[in-house]
Amino acid sequence: MSEQILPLDAWHRRLGARMVEFAGYQMPIQYDGIIAEHKWTRESAGLFDVSHMGQLIIAGGEAEKGLAALLPTDLSILKEGRPKYSLLLTIEGGIIDDLMVTRRGDHFYLVVNGATKEGDIDHLRAKLPQGVVLDHMKEQALLALQGPKAVDALACLAPGVAELTFMTGGAFPLGGATCWISRSGYTGEDGFEISLPANAAERIADLILEQPEVKPIGLGARDSLRLEAGLPLYGHDLDLSTTPVEADLAFAISKQRRLSGGFPGWERIAAELADGPIRKRVGLLVEGRQPVREGALVVDGEGNEVGKVTSGGFSPSLEAPIAMAYVPLASAEPGSRIEMAQRGRIYRGVVAAMPFVPHRYHRKGAPQ
Repeated sequence: MSEQILPLDAWHRRLGARMVEFAGYQMPIQYDGIIAEHKWTRESAGLFDVSHMGQLIIAGGEAEKGLAALLPTDLSILKEGRPKYSLLLTIEGGIIDDLMVTRRGDHFYLVVNGATKEGDIDHLRAKLPQGVVLDHMKEQALLALQGPKAVDALACLAPGVAELTFMTGGAFPLGGATCWISRSGYTGEDGFEISLPANAAERIADLILEQPEVKPIGLGARDSLRLEAGLPLYGHDLDLSTTPVEADLAFAISKQRRLSGGFPGWERIAAELADGPIRKRVGLLVEGRQPVREGALVVDGEGNEVGKVTSGGFSPSLEAPIAMAYVPLASAEPGSRIEMAQRGRIYRGVVAAMPFVPHRYHRKGAPQ
């Protein structure tokens, strides 16, 4: 994949970001340091550029029927402007990608992962009925404003956004442009994702950054924040070999679809829901101070490989190393002792309930 330029590339460099290659783009890994940015987001509000992600419109008379055949979501009860977490699945039940799907008037709006978007688009175009139109919204940028003070910062720029609750969205004027704003995110904190015209991205990012609650945040802190929140990352914790039940994502399968099926991989997924999977994604609290990293082997008492660490790092909030791993179902209960091997060293840990740090989403009925 040839390297592509994001709308805010020059903006990041102007702010002194250290840039790295990610998903075919140059993206900011950090500005002032990962731990400082992580803590700022937990305490105030962090602005993330997530324009590398794929924004898609699926439209046409057969759009709902076509998407329903590919996703385990009951689209018939999906309300207007309500983003829903869902999954693209193979016929074997493996995860092609995880995504957000929203009904917006006469079309569906999908946000897919940056590293997989081209493959997702090919898959959707091959599987959707003729006459269904897929528009890859390359003219749109995407920002995420996350943290307990995100609502304070955004509400003075886009009046009305404070009325949104977790997993709701709508169109709002912001910085002279019409933006689609949803109250959601990938940090475990309250916050918003803002789809905006790419040609207005710098102006609007500057407006948001003028708010005293806000600082720019890079990919490094985005990863440590989502790990603390127990949220999986495609290509690491999820891939074609993992099923939603193994990945502890069965909540993404609508109740009616569990009974009726009609989506790829249903037979295997139904069996795993009934009988349990062979393995499961779990959280781990790692003993000591040294983090265990992705790729470490989960081993039994004889040193045989029985699982694998898929994400790991140091938690700035807990001031301790944490990880996610796939382990045998018999070892997946909180409190189970786990041993891991990496670079000739044995690490010990204990299975912990996720999220490691409580989610603070603004749900309906919660005080503002």
